Amino acid sequence: MAYIELPEFKEMSPAVEEKARPILEKTGKLGEIFKLLALDENIYFAIDGMVQRFLLDQTHLSYEIKESIALLISQENGCKM
Repeated sequence: MAYIELPEFKEMSPAVEEKARPILEKTGKLGEIFKLLALDENIYFAIDGMVQRFLLDQTHLSYEIKESIALLISQENGCKM
């Protein structure tokens, strides 16, 4: 099985640290998915941009419906945020 060493907060690029700081202050830790994306700043911002566009851009679903779906998925996955 492959193993990837995930970066801690201080090992992340300054731009990713800036995104991580509010999460760390609110929850006291960063999730493994965040750390995995933070391995590479380009990957992090590509995924972040995609998620923001899907959630915020005008689509057939309202923002409220998309937010509800995201919250239900997070709850189902045991997300503490």
